[in-house]
This record gives sequence, structure tokens and C-alpha cells, in this order.
Amino acid sequence: MQGCFLDAGSMGDGLVWSCLESSVEDWRWYHNTTGETVVERLQGVDIAVTNKVVLDADTIAAADRLKLICVAATGFNNVDTAAAAAHGIPVVNVTGYATPAVSQHVLALMLAHATRWASYDAAVKRGDWAAGEFFCLLDYPIEELDGQTLGLVGHGELGQAVARLAEAFGMQVLVAERPGARSVRDGRVAIEDVLERADMISLHCPLTEDTRHLIDADALARMKDSAFLVNTARGAIVDSDALIQALRDGTIAGAALDVLDEEPPPADHPLTDATIPNLIVTPHSAWGSRGARQRMLEGVAANIDAFRNGESRNRVN
Repeated sequence: MQGCFLDAGSMGDGLVWSCLESSVEDWRWYHNTTGETVVERLQGVDIAVTNKVVLDADTIAAADRLKLICVAATGFNNVDTAAAAAHGIPVVNVTGYATPAVSQHVLALMLAHATRWASYDAAVKRGDWAAGEFFCLLDYPIEELDGQTLGLVGHGELGQAVARLAEAFGMQVLVAERPGARSVRDGRVAIEDVLERADMISLHCPLTEDTRHLIDADALARMKDSAFLVNTARGAIVDSDALIQALRDGTIAGAALDVLDEEPPPADHPLTDATIPNLIVTPHSAWGSRGARQRMLEGVAANIDAFRNGESRNRVN
């Protein structure tokens, strides 16, 4: 078997790769792969691993020996799964590997907004505290998570983990019903009501046609002017232009994004404008703890082992 990891560099440093090396006899390792080189690199390959390299219908059709596509992620929108199925090629993903990392990142973003620690850190380094009259500096409003309401859009493994952490801080959790649902299940709340009632909203749903620009100008207008939005799911779930306008107008109090609609973003991406008030942007790093990245590799290896044993594991097509 010939394996190919198209963007192994995206996994970062400090990992143990032996789990993959023992799953396939021969590997081709590429730091990254561009659209111009992907077809060439898949020639003669039985098993392809991609994190974010796009495998479209033409690329899949041109892969002369491909038998399995492993997505080194949970989201698989970079692979044309229907085209792969048409060629009899299973597409498999990895789930659950980053739950501790992403859920703590969500809480860190919420706490950053509530405590304003970044503003206070900058104030100290500017000399504001040293020039102050009192023993403390209280120039920025500090909130408590205790007693606030968190709205979750998406209640899979990640959403549930965030809910547990939020409840430990004394928050009430509302779980939104799926967008466009005709009825509201027990334990869920209509998404319109969640938008209106929540003090903080965290997105954990996949990017689909139903969720693309789910958080648009109308949704933002429904939210409290004191509300805080967190997106660690997919960038295109939020309408970038609408969010920027809402933050500039004070329609909502703030937002934190770990994902953008284009990654890496161009230098002039509108959401990287430093003049946007009360916006935190992290570089799709929520998933990136060493433990999560190692679990990812082990999940890919387990998918390959299952395939080679004639079993179906984590197939998405």
C-alpha cells in the first residue's frame, strides 16, 4: 500500500508519527500541497490523507489507484464525497479528538470578554496602573459568567462539553433547535428564542446550506445589545459584513472568532481590521493542543487499519 499525507505540515511539531507509519508500508510525506500539484502527487497512491487540501471531483477522477480518502479533521467539506462514492472510494473522518481543547478555548474566549484581561494587560504595559491614584485599575467593565445564559447552536460532543464547563461557572444553558426545524424537541429552544434570550452564544454546528450565514444581520439584530458571540465552528456560518456592522454599531457587545470564511485569510480580510471594536480573532488554533493533534493522528491510523481489515469506520459517504 502506498500512502500520501498531502499537508502533514498542518499538524504542527512535537507529534509521534509511528501510529501512521505502522499502518501503511510506504508513505509520501508533503509539508503542503497546492491545487496545481495535488493530481500529480496522488498518482499511484492507494490511501490519501488530507487535512484541508481540496479533493474535488476532477482530482478524484484523476487519481488512478486511490482506494481510501482520510480526512485529518472532523469537517470534510474540502472533499467531494459524492464524487468519491461514485468511484467507490470511502471518505472517512476523525471525531472527538479535539473536544477538550476546543471547549476550553470557547471558555477562554468567553472569560476574555468577561474579565477584559487583554485590555487590562495593555493598560498596565502603557503605564496606566503606575500612573493611577488607587491600588487597582477599573477602567474596563468586568462581568461574571455566573448567572448568565449561554445559547448553544449545535449540541454534539463539542456543544455538550462546552455546556458542562459553562454550567460549572454557574451559567444557564439553552440548546437551540436545528435551523428550519418544523417542531421543537424536548430540551431544545427555538433558535430565534435563543438569540433573543442568551447573553452569550457559541456556535458548534456544521457548515451546510442551512447554516451558511445563519448569523446574519437579522439574527444579530435579534440578540441583546449586551450579547457576546463565539464561533469556533466554521467561518461562513457568520456573515462577516453583518458582524462587522453590528460591532461598529453596538448592536451586540462583542464577538470572538477562531474561524474565518477564508483560511488563511488574505492580509486585507475585513475581519482582521484592528479598528473593529470588541472583536477577538484567533487563528483556527482552538483545536491545536498537542494532545488533540496526537489523537487526530491516532484516529487516522485507526481508520486506515479498519479499512485494511475490511471494516467500515467513520465513513461519511
